[in-house]
Amino acid sequence: MAPSSSHPHPAASHAPASHAPDPHGTGHHRHGHAAPDGAGPRDGLARLLDLDAELFAPYRAGVLDRLAHLAGDGVSRITDLGAGTGTGTFALLERFPGARVTAVDTSPDMLALLTAAARERGLDGRLATLEADVTDGLPGPAGADLVWASAALHHFGDPAASLAGIRAALRPGGLLAVAEMDGMPRFLPEDVVPDRPGLEGRLRAALDALHAERVPHLGDDWGAHLTAAGFTVELEHAEDLELRAPLPEGAGLYAYLVLARVRETLDGRVAGEDLAALDALVGGGPDDVRHRDDLVVRSRRELWVARRPGDTA
Repeated sequence: MAPSSSHPHPAASHAPASHAPDPHGTGHHRHGHAAPDGAGPRDGLARLLDLDAELFAPYRAGVLDRLAHLAGDGVSRITDLGAGTGTGTFALLERFPGARVTAVDTSPDMLALLTAAARERGLDGRLATLEADVTDGLPGPAGADLVWASAALHHFGDPAASLAGIRAALRPGGLLAVAEMDGMPRFLPEDVVPDRPGLEGRLRAALDALHAERVPHLGDDWGAHLTAAGFTVELEHAEDLELRAPLPEGAGLYAYLVLARVRETLDGRVAGEDLAALDALVGGGPDDVRHRDDLVVRSRRELWVARRPGDTA
């Protein structure tokens, strides 16, 4: 379980439920706050995706259990759309030990990271990578038993055309799993800025307005899209995830990476006072989210699993 403008490339490096995910409302690093430890923008995004996967690993495991139950035995060919750093890819390889996975992404850097990690884990024999923008179809071999699309499909300009391409890439009876999140994860107390309460709500509203322009299918009812594309929807599941103190290691860094990217995305789109408050939250001082003890990590995740009709024998 990507984007930017605030979501730049379809199916590129976004997997919230794998995966991580693009946290929606994150742009490329252009100025302001560098990633921690001198890491570059791509390193920062990779760390963000990995942290999302680590923090919400129990949720991802439950999703894959549901998926495995619906898929049954004999899953041997899986395609991971928008594979990113491979958190979803590796979870799929583990959950379906008899399968090979084709990881698809538009970013050669992400695919290089994924390939190196697979080699280190001794899994490169079960992995193929494909650098592709699948907006106009799904290239590569057809006949997949399962297509996993985590935080990817909302980037496509024409959901009907994209789903038709995915449907053609599946074998009859094969499954498509669509995992999405409802936008930017939430972290902050209402009064994080005492004289300007509601900072996070204003940030999310500004991101929603930006997404309405640039990523209009974020937040869509994918069940309706799937049905219209000729799939049979077999599972719809939404879950509100919440991590409270004592927070797992990495939660503060996760909040920092999300909010630093939000700060860049919303530069000029929210009040200067709110930008200044964000600067304090990601600026390394006493109010920096990496040092706070009042964070609560909240994120809503949604899942649809649909089957291509046909002979499953």
